[in-house]
Amino acid sequence: MQSVERPRSGHVVIGVDTHKHVHVAAVMDTIGQILATLTIPTDTGGFQQLANWAASFGRVLAFGIEGTGSYGATLTSFLRRNGHKVVEAGRPDRRLRRMNGKSDTLDAENAARAVLAGFATATPKTADAKPR
Repeated sequence: MQSVERPRSGHVVIGVDTHKHVHVAAVMDTIGQILATLTIPTDTGGFQQLANWAASFGRVLAFGIEGTGSYGATLTSFLRRNGHKVVEAGRPDRRLRRMNGKSDTLDAENAARAVLAGFATATPKTADAKPR
């Protein structure tokens, strides 16, 4: 885990790149500065670690999660049950990823940027297929 400095506004967004066994998160302040990254296991302990870590940077405006309907589904459910706003960040364009290289940390940062820029606005569906 790396850490830079505290956000100036006290508000942050979190981007998460999801995988089967680990998720990679990045926290960004409201002026677009990446403050830190974190890798967690995909279990309840890891999800709680992520929520606590995110809150340590200030008020979390939203979590932008890639794959809310697949690898990120259980994280999405956990965060919602704990009162957090979650939006689908979408997967980056595969062609651009091949050209620019693949990095889980960069994908998490891009998810956070999509939330901050207002590109990630889709509300993930709940388990019963209704938007929440």
